[in-house]
Amino acid sequence: MHDDTTQDRCAPFAADSGDACYHFAVDQQNIPSTIFRPYKQFITISIGGRKFRVPENQMLLRVFQYLAPETIPYGRYCWNEECQYCRVGIQRPGDERQSQALSCKLIAEDGLEVLELSTELAWNLRPLLASPGDNAPGEPPPEPCKAGTASEEPTESGS
Repeated sequence: MHDDTTQDRCAPFAADSGDACYHFAVDQQNIPSTIFRPYKQFITISIGGRKFRVPENQMLLRVFQYLAPETIPYGRYCWNEECQYCRVGIQRPGDERQSQALSCKLIAEDGLEVLELSTELAWNLRPLLASPGDNAPGEPPPEPCKAGTASEEPTESGS
């Protein structure tokens, strides 16, 4: 992890595959560390075709909160399977079928592809998933990351 309080949320794939890679800096002091399960490494998931490195052993909805801590907490999620606002369409690694799941009950795994988002999730994740040209007037686009500037693997579990 970085020594300062800002964590990069950028997948390290830009140099390897030519895929777009965006840098999202989030002030980690705004996220209580107790909301995340302990983790020792990052995994790679795909959301809408964009790859992200996120902590292992987390519910998918918590992963979304890790990536978008300014918006996910304000969504209408019950976090206990009753509201259905966190429904996603996914494809698990090695599985050819697409299935539906509730992100509050699904543990994210390496290689997981999120193909569809509920309306509530799409609304809350729009800053993260917007193309650079999709930004509102006056809103700066996310900074493209440079190859090799992705976040480092954590050395301690969760802290």
